Amino acid sequence: MRRLIRLAAMAALVAAMLPGPASAQALAAPQQSQNCSLGNGIKHVVSIVFDNTHLFRDRDNVASDLEQMPNLLNFLTDNGTLSDNEHTVLISHTAAGILTNLTGLYPDRMGMNVTNSYFYFNNANNPAFSTAFKYWTDLVDDSTGVQDPLPNMVTPSASGPKNAPAPWVPFTRAGCDYGAISTANVVLENTGTGPFGDMSSVFGTGSPEWNEAVASNAAPSGTAARAKALTDFIGFAIHCGVDGGICNANAANVTNSRVDRLPDEPGGYLGFKALFGAKYVNPAINGGNTWVNDTTGHKIQDPFGQDGFPGFDGMPAKVTLGYVAQMQEAGVPVTFGYISDAHDNHTSSFPAPFNPNFPRASGPGEADYVQQLHDYDEAFGTFFARLAADGIDKSNTLFEFTADEGDHFAGGDGIPQADGTLAWSHANCSWTTTPACPSNQVGEVNLNIKAKLPAGTPSFSIHRDSAPTFYVNGNPVRTNPTLRQMERNVMGVQATDPYLSSSPAPVFVRIADPVTEKALHMVNADPKRTPNFTAFALPDYFVTDANPSCGSNPCIDYHFAYSHGDIQEDIARTWLGFVGPGVKHLGRTSDVWSDHADIRPTILALLGLKDSYEPDGAALVDFLETSAVSRDLRAHHESLVRVREVYKQLAAPFGPYSMDVLTASTRGITSTDETVYEATETSIANLTTQRDALEARMRTALTNATFGGPLASEQDLKSMIAEGQDILAQAHAL
Repeated sequence: MRRLIRLAAMAALVAAMLPGPASAQALAAPQQSQNCSLGNGIKHVVSIVFDNTHLFRDRDNVASDLEQMPNLLNFLTDNGTLSDNEHTVLISHTAAGILTNLTGLYPDRMGMNVTNSYFYFNNANNPAFSTAFKYWTDLVDDSTGVQDPLPNMVTPSASGPKNAPAPWVPFTRAGCDYGAISTANVVLENTGTGPFGDMSSVFGTGSPEWNEAVASNAAPSGTAARAKALTDFIGFAIHCGVDGGICNANAANVTNSRVDRLPDEPGGYLGFKALFGAKYVNPAINGGNTWVNDTTGHKIQDPFGQDGFPGFDGMPAKVTLGYVAQMQEAGVPVTFGYISDAHDNHTSSFPAPFNPNFPRASGPGEADYVQQLHDYDEAFGTFFARLAADGIDKSNTLFEFTADEGDHFAGGDGIPQADGTLAWSHANCSWTTTPACPSNQVGEVNLNIKAKLPAGTPSFSIHRDSAPTFYVNGNPVRTNPTLRQMERNVMGVQATDPYLSSSPAPVFVRIADPVTEKALHMVNADPKRTPNFTAFALPDYFVTDANPSCGSNPCIDYHFAYSHGDIQEDIARTWLGFVGPGVKHLGRTSDVWSDHADIRPTILALLGLKDSYEPDGAALVDFLETSAVSRDLRAHHESLVRVREVYKQLAAPFGPYSMDVLTASTRGITSTDETVYEATETSIANLTTQRDALEARMRTALTNATFGGPLASEQDLKSMIAEGQDILAQAHAL
């Protein structure tokens, strides 16, 4: 009874806060997408991925992020399943985590082997920079298309590298409009007007949108004019269903929609359309208005007061959830959204004018962090109440929530304050010999690796990270003596991490060259993008190839304190929640080891949809009601669950096979005996070939059992389990 009263009060509050026509639109019954066909009685899909939002505590005396968001936490534990044994992938950054979630593919099969940016070897065999965040069909070299003409989202195929299949396709082919709110690479990501820029590719050179972007890109940085094209065209999209969906709802939408081009999509993708950017999405979902309101009833605007996209770091819960609700109410039944992290103070985030003090990290329990989590919690309370008032609830909606990865907090101990919060030092800390940082210091330890290597080290570039990937000029083969010495020199670097000791100690704990990178799913279909090696540091470090801006080398930069990309448990492990038809009510559980590749096949299995490819993940059948899964999964449940367990141990980037070969690789690479090195790498290569072959057989068996196809016999399933256990034992013995 108390819950029902609270929901009614929330709905009334929303009605009071939303002004004029937007208010009527927000609480109107959602339009029905007549041709959207989903399974298990599901009419709506709400999928939300957080950036670095934690279920586990960063400090024992401070409640975790989800503990401070009881409206979300209780929704998951009271109504469905919340797993705290979910994992991300390598390299463990936002783009890789989200795109594995969206596709069900590990980075080697969807392209994001290094993120959030990467280097590739150009035609002169020297490193060239690229970003992982690009629209789905963009190229690696999106400036000229000459240095690397392959897609950023690249996948292997029998006829050579292709653009990876797009995640919205099964939904739109089923007649469902697919809304994306700041979701990586399924929305426009840049305002490029070159021949391969997003504005050119989607709207066309010389179009009004393209001309707006040309003018916007030429305006002074930190101004409304400079932000205008980003505000209008980036960050939001609706990929419309096969019948045209909302793209055909009225004359304005028909005019504003564009061809949804996917030239490499298996089976073809002709005749589909999409709406890109707030300029066209907002009026389509909010009665012709140029704005959408957040969950507090305020217009969503950029830092200059212009209606539209506020920037990728300007997506707190109230903004994303406001868009999700508005899309659902406008008849867009499938919505995927991204929520910015709560542990950073996003004041002055891009595209706002530069501020040297912000954005910056906040420490656990710090007042602004606590307030932001409170605001997130309020947003979820309002959101669930609003959807319930619309008739969108657990009886007809599949809800899925996760975080792209975990974090390691780099900091000391906060100082208790009278109001119960903790105070942290927001100043850089540098030193000449012995660190003297305050006890409540916050910030990553920045280290310029180039300055720590001896003279004669070949020129190189790195993806700056706690786990930097190295790209050496000339792209030497892995057995090159100079490269081999460089690898040993990197692993020999020592520095002082003030959070651990006042004395120098080794910075790096593991290293992988292309042989082991392949085992970790870090080698994709584009050979130009394979790093020469990857070094995994202690998680307090942020490794760069330039002098840190915080003073000495190393030093602590207070702007960033939540480290990821690396291999430690607090980075690798995150959480996953499901609520809705066909989902068991297990509450919080640790029983099933899973990773982000498993999310998509679980969602599609519940919806009765399937991809054009075999996913690397497997449906989490232990979280689903027996009646919600296929007959084959029911008939062979025990054997298939065991196959899945062994499969994940073999295939997952954070599974035991990967971690064991990474340990062996480190011993081999750091050895000064080249026969030891070569023997180790040969053993890893041969064993990974066996692993890959068995992984493919297991993947086919799991996919067919879930989505239809020839079912492996019980004998075959048991044989695969035994073979997998043998390979795992061999990897552990390396």
